Amino acid sequence: MLFNLIAAHDTSHGGFFNLFHYLTFRSGCACLTALVISLALGKPFIAQLKRIQREGQPIRSVGPERHILEKAGTPTMGGMLILIALFSATLLWADLTNGFVWAVMLTTAAFGAVGFADDYLKLSKRNTTGVSKRTRLGCEFLTSLIAGIWLQHLTPPELRNMVAFPFVKDVLLPLGYAFPIFAMIAITGFGNAVNFTDGLDGLAIVPVVIAALVFALISYLVGNHVFADYLQLHPVPGTGELAVFCAALIGAGLGFLWFNAPPAAVFMGDTGSLSLGGALGAIAVATKHELVLCIVGGVFVAETLSVVIQVFWFKRTGRRVFLMAPLHHHFEKKGWQEPKIVIRFWIVSIVLGLCGLATLKLR
Repeated sequence: MLFNLIAAHDTSHGGFFNLFHYLTFRSGCACLTALVISLALGKPFIAQLKRIQREGQPIRSVGPERHILEKAGTPTMGGMLILIALFSATLLWADLTNGFVWAVMLTTAAFGAVGFADDYLKLSKRNTTGVSKRTRLGCEFLTSLIAGIWLQHLTPPELRNMVAFPFVKDVLLPLGYAFPIFAMIAITGFGNAVNFTDGLDGLAIVPVVIAALVFALISYLVGNHVFADYLQLHPVPGTGELAVFCAALIGAGLGFLWFNAPPAAVFMGDTGSLSLGGALGAIAVATKHELVLCIVGGVFVAETLSVVIQVFWFKRTGRRVFLMAPLHHHFEKKGWQEPKIVIRFWIVSIVLGLCGLATLKLR
């Protein structure tokens, strides 16, 4: 908004006002703004959630036994705090004439709405069922399909229906009219992958912040023709503005982590996990780095695969591969303490983030 207000006036001001034309400056400001908002609103917001929810988030009885004792009474829907900070900072510092910004923001908001409905039903019915799986997936697929078509039309014609591969520049897979289906699977898949990962205090938000940091850089580079040509990336004009959104996500995520660090004062709930995963998926589709997201978000991929493998193998043989799925519960069942699991998953996320950055120069 500030960028558009200044751009609407004489751009020959010089000095301080010229800073608003730099993505790096606005991205830094977006990060700090989101951080300050989330920290400032955190305490009163959590207090209000406690007053409304009273008994907190329902805990699954089939989960690790200590969860029922240690996490009972903790309020959920903390994802609303993330979204408030994220959207406020993005609207303040991003170029609001950019189609990519609106596509990603509205996709994030729609996934957040699905998560909110799920959290609300769990709280009101005092169970862990929430929205039916069919309804939830139907809403997610519809949202992702619309987002995929929207992002497809914003993309240059030569890349519009293509899937790029990490490490190689000249290999592009043409999907034609099937590209929106691919985008739908990518966005919905990552929305649910982050949701699977959100099972321990602080476990999901740090990998999200790391992925946002990597994609802030990718968005900036892909949106800049000079840098994209030098690094042999496929340029997508306009996606540079998504660096502001990613930076705001980093600030909002760090602010939320302040209250979500073990022992958590609030859970992000499906409101947060679905919206953040959907946001990452949409950004990856916009920047043509869907497969790089699978590397950077490897923790999310592993958590999802553990669920798929567990369900498939149990239905086929009646036996389990893991002591419990998703994967972090397997390590809990093995006797690992929660902080050890969380910190080790963070370390893996950092390594995978560096691997994702390495793909930018190994092409």
